[in-house]
Amino acid sequence: MVESGGLRLHEVCSRIFRNTRLVRVWLPPDYDESGATQYPVLYLNDGQNLFEAATAFAGVPWGAGETARRLILEKKIAPLIIVGIDNTGRSRVREYIPYRSLDPPVLRPKGKRYPEFLQREVMPLIEKRYPVARGPQHTGLGGSSLGGLITLYTQLAMPGVFGKLLVESPSLFVANRKMLDESRCFHEWPARVFVGIGTREVGNPAKDERSVGDVRQLEEILIADGLDTTRLQVWIEEGAVHTESAWAGRFARALEFLFGE
Repeated sequence: MVESGGLRLHEVCSRIFRNTRLVRVWLPPDYDESGATQYPVLYLNDGQNLFEAATAFAGVPWGAGETARRLILEKKIAPLIIVGIDNTGRSRVREYIPYRSLDPPVLRPKGKRYPEFLQREVMPLIEKRYPVARGPQHTGLGGSSLGGLITLYTQLAMPGVFGKLLVESPSLFVANRKMLDESRCFHEWPARVFVGIGTREVGNPAKDERSVGDVRQLEEILIADGLDTTRLQVWIEEGAVHTESAWAGRFARALEFLFGE
């Protein structure tokens, strides 16, 4: 284990994916190592993009730690632990896509293994080493782009594990929008769901309109299944694009909605 301030790094050797990656654990201010305090936990995909410019895509991190620290000190959320699960670079697309797809072209997807990877390899590591509160009411999962897609798939594959979902700019177009089709048949949504997207995700008006339309369809599905404004927040940001900086900008809003009182 390597420690750097409030951030700890663990190497995970996955038998499920047969590869190795880092898991980044951010600890809140005044973290109690004794175990007397049980902390809620938020698991986030694409972990290298969350905390540090040196590892983030295009050098722009979410600033997840700084944002969480500010909200904790302002008493807008209770202290929590954030776990960033790194992607594996070239394997990212295959690991985050659960269906065979022509757009993007993925004929041998591995995404159906991802829920098992989380439940059998990542979560036990965190629960063994850190005093995290158990149960869906204390446990969240999130991601952006394909990381948002696999977040939704994980909820469908193992309902009742996560009680909070953070879904940023989800790639709902994958496999001819199969995620939307499967969501219509699903009825075990978590207690709170935050969905964010910009109106200029890719800079192509037609594709941007479809991306926002897909999120609107997801919103309709969730509302029809009984999620009211206390359980669902959909934030469509005018002019925002498909970048880490956009997701960073919405992170405080999402965190307060998901983990606020």
